[in-house]
Amino acid sequence: MSIRSFVLSFSLLLSTLAQAQPVKPDPAKLHLASVHALVMDLDTSEILYERNPDAVVPIASVTKMMTALVVLDDVNNAPLDEWIAVDISKTKEMKNVFSHVRVGSQLQRRDMLLLALMASENRAAATLAHHYSGGYDAFIKAMNAKAKVLGMSKSHFVEPTGLSPLNVSTPRDLARLIQASARDPLIAKLSTTAKKDMVFRSPKHVRAFYNTNPLVRTNDWTIDASKTGFINQAGRCLVLQAEIQKRHLAIVLLDSFGKRSHIGDASRVRRWLETGSSGSVHPSALAYAKERQKTLLASKDLSL
Repeated sequence: MSIRSFVLSFSLLLSTLAQAQPVKPDPAKLHLASVHALVMDLDTSEILYERNPDAVVPIASVTKMMTALVVLDDVNNAPLDEWIAVDISKTKEMKNVFSHVRVGSQLQRRDMLLLALMASENRAAATLAHHYSGGYDAFIKAMNAKAKVLGMSKSHFVEPTGLSPLNVSTPRDLARLIQASARDPLIAKLSTTAKKDMVFRSPKHVRAFYNTNPLVRTNDWTIDASKTGFINQAGRCLVLQAEIQKRHLAIVLLDSFGKRSHIGDASRVRRWLETGSSGSVHPSALAYAKERQKTLLASKDLSL
């Protein structure tokens, strides 16, 4: 091979390798409604984007990911095929909270877990804690012990549903939680199930339930695991592990305004990774984020 041919071949190889490597997008071009956010490349551990990554904030039903991990740690004592009755007696946060799940009706523990992860049913999550082998209080202790094992040093849990604003974490901690959840094949499967008709007994009845994350019902996304959440104090939340542009990513989006703002933010993250620009945020959601950011900065100043 001549020197000229070698140089051309080598140049072509370098060009091909460069095209194969994802380019790091500019964080300044990602516009989000979420007040707190983190986007991490799990293959390299590189933080591609962060906004208040260590802010300790309520996480709403994202809590149910931790609930699921604790349930699955207990399967030797509490089998997944065991039928359990819906029980919310020790979860004071459930008072006056609407649910399609009837108190006293029965499902197998596996399906109760599916309802908690897929449809974010609070009564299902509470029931799982009530039927923990060590009892309800031991379940809450196990949630906090599991957080420590995962390195979630700024997280704390007081109940299994996420209805309490005292269930708190940070975007950085939740990146650890979603990775642990996605590593578990059952949590990955259940949290990304689009729909299921659940057959209850005592009394026997059937009801359809759907995933609270509409992205799992599309063919455009490759999602390994996900969980949504909402209470007034937490805003709209979404945590997911997904593959975009051949990158395996942890995406944490917390506290946005508007019913679909968290879903819109996920789409903006994807567009940003694919094109380099995310597009704009609705003015009302943007105003909310700016106001919440001011409040956060003011609270930091007061603590100094």
